Amino acid sequence: MLEQRRRINIEYDVIIIGSGSIGVPTALATAHGGLKTLVIEVLPSVAQGDNKHAIGGIRATHSQKSKIWICQRSIEIFSTWKKKYGDDIWWVEGGYVFIAFTEEQEKLLKDTVDLQKKYGLNIEYVGAEKIKELIPGINDQGLLGGTFSPKDGNASPLLALHSFYRQSINWGAEYKFKEKVIDILKDNKKVTAVKTTKGTYKTKNIINAAGALAKNIGQMAGVDIPVQPDSHEAGITEPIKKFFSPMVVDIQPCIDPKFGNSKNYYFYQNKEGQIIFCLTPDPSKFGTDRRETSSFLPQISKRMIKLLPRLRNIKIRRTWRGLYPMTLDGNPIIGPVNNLKGYINAVGMCGQGFMLGPGVGELLSRLLTRKINSQDNEILEDLSLYRNFYQVEDLK
Repeated sequence: MLEQRRRINIEYDVIIIGSGSIGVPTALATAHGGLKTLVIEVLPSVAQGDNKHAIGGIRATHSQKSKIWICQRSIEIFSTWKKKYGDDIWWVEGGYVFIAFTEEQEKLLKDTVDLQKKYGLNIEYVGAEKIKELIPGINDQGLLGGTFSPKDGNASPLLALHSFYRQSINWGAEYKFKEKVIDILKDNKKVTAVKTTKGTYKTKNIINAAGALAKNIGQMAGVDIPVQPDSHEAGITEPIKKFFSPMVVDIQPCIDPKFGNSKNYYFYQNKEGQIIFCLTPDPSKFGTDRRETSSFLPQISKRMIKLLPRLRNIKIRRTWRGLYPMTLDGNPIIGPVNNLKGYINAVGMCGQGFMLGPGVGELLSRLLTRKINSQDNEILEDLSLYRNFYQVEDLK
């Protein structure tokens, strides 16, 4: 009882619920911005939810301006992290390649490039010969070309999050692990405290960064969040000699009557030479089931070997299944809500939380310290809970 009384007498400027791809970089940004920050996490440590299921891709080459702006800043943070803090988070500037095998795919990618260039992105549509140079051994039958964005890259989600965590503590952020949030306390349409299984913590601001559990947290605050977890599977091979650098994204759908249909899939070779891969099932697999399936490896191995035959004899070390907190339009929900002062959403990252996290964290820090700029206001409007969710991003 004494401990609970002590806890309720401490008031934080902001409490962040969730210590994953969004929560940890946000804690770093808010603590660095001078805010007394507390992160509450139900699991034993940071990065133990779906962050550890992320494959590590980081790109600014989206087709939605707000995600472009956020990820441009994220890339600045990832790419300079080692120089600034000394921690190797395995950042590699390998680029992204989206490939086209049909005229429809080619037109989509060319139209997207025109939009992306308007926002200053370094990206080009290139022909089949350049794609073959970037991906040696690719099956070029029907290959028309694709986009190449050389400044995109990849990093280790676990190394990055743990480094962000250490730096956030250096700036004064506090963490409470193995505590489940059970209520958000309010008074006169204002947030007042967060109640957990171990105590109650006063605050005037909370950030919902709970990933796949975001909808549950929103319900505690009386906020209905249109986010639904969607499970995706991924895997990693043994290390082999490096032979390609970019993340390869094949956007064509595949009909497989035996093992199940799929949409796009993507893969890259990491700093240690391992190939990491992920596939988007069709139809989507909504829910919170993280158990691996027997169909995933036959699905993706057939597709990857057809595209890049030299992968045929590489051994796969393990596979796993994680959750993408999905919105209807493939874009996150970020910012305050109506009729509840102090509650802020940072949810629905649609499997892109790792690449969005550092940029989102700084945006929310500016929001709380009242330092937002005109670009921030555009982002918050675009990604508001109250936007039109029927304008789906082309390359979500």
